[in-house]
Amino acid sequence: MSSAPLIFAHIGDLHITKAREQNYIDLLSIVAQIETELSNQLDFVLLPGDNADNGLPEQYKLVATALKMLSIPVYLLAGDHDMEQGGLDYFYQMPVARQLPLSVAIKGKRCLFIDVCGSGSGGPDFRIGNQQFAWLQKELDDSKNQDEEILLFMHTFPSDLKDKDEQVKLNRLLETYRVVLVDMGHTHYNEITNNGQTVFTATRSTGQIEEGPVGYSIISINQGIVSWRFKHLADPFPFVLITAPADYRLINNPNQFVSGKYRVSATVFGSKQIERAEFQDAQDEWTEMIFNNSQKTWSAEIDAANQPLNSVTVKATDQTGRPGQWTIHPATTQYKLPERVKDGSDVDTIGAWTENGVFGTQLGPNRNGKPS
Repeated sequence: MSSAPLIFAHIGDLHITKAREQNYIDLLSIVAQIETELSNQLDFVLLPGDNADNGLPEQYKLVATALKMLSIPVYLLAGDHDMEQGGLDYFYQMPVARQLPLSVAIKGKRCLFIDVCGSGSGGPDFRIGNQQFAWLQKELDDSKNQDEEILLFMHTFPSDLKDKDEQVKLNRLLETYRVVLVDMGHTHYNEITNNGQTVFTATRSTGQIEEGPVGYSIISINQGIVSWRFKHLADPFPFVLITAPADYRLINNPNQFVSGKYRVSATVFGSKQIERAEFQDAQDEWTEMIFNNSQKTWSAEIDAANQPLNSVTVKATDQTGRPGQWTIHPATTQYKLPERVKDGSDVDTIGAWTENGVFGTQLGPNRNGKPS
């Protein structure tokens, strides 16, 4: 298994209609930023569905035109809006679109992209179907035999599947095969749910949103540790993502508690050369980190504090003198993990993480939306 983290950017539901609309302008800005500032450090970019608001060919042409700027792989899911014309023919006419379901192995991780909208007709008729379940079962078996970490990409939470039996079946597979991450669209707001084994993440829509400024998320999987950080489009670089240890909100395995000396690792994004990176521990002391060129990460060892939650801040400074930093809170065994429901819904939400763009208000135009 590769020791280098898998890192990807998630651009939320686009709902593209016309070139003059703000969401298309935002998409162009996001894609340009990813290409110029992050592309050499990302493994791929994900679009989680609802790419074209009405599933029309002229809308897909706009999406395809924007994505031409990217030099790294792009994976697209289908959403219910992509089905508004009764099928996905126009979706698959985009040069970048690949037939779903799709399995891709990257850095010792198995990335599985599935279509839960292919039998719908524009509404929230989310299904997997027997044929795709058989494919999924085979991929999970193969991945287990090769000792790979498993990531699943789908348009919506498993609990939104129309067939209750499919919900149960998918949740059972997630548990049996210890799927690390399920990454989704559809909610239209930033959401993180952690059932104690699988972390479910959704990123705010680029096209339809009631909370927070436009942006995209950057997600890392590092030997089972899930890291998630929202990047506001206007935020400056360098941009720090701590890829280990796990923040207490994202612990999905008891081996992710910290104790004694433990390693802190971070990836720093930005086109300018990073001159130095430092970490700050609970004693407010700054210590320099070492750059690992093969993994493109900064790392150092730190002593765990004897308390339930620790605090670790990583600060990176580029050649212009501009700093960027991020703070997480690792947990020791003194921290008691919350009870989990594990039903494939947002019931195991981590709640608000305001400094990370997760407001917990769940404002959105779909059935998951809650009134303010």
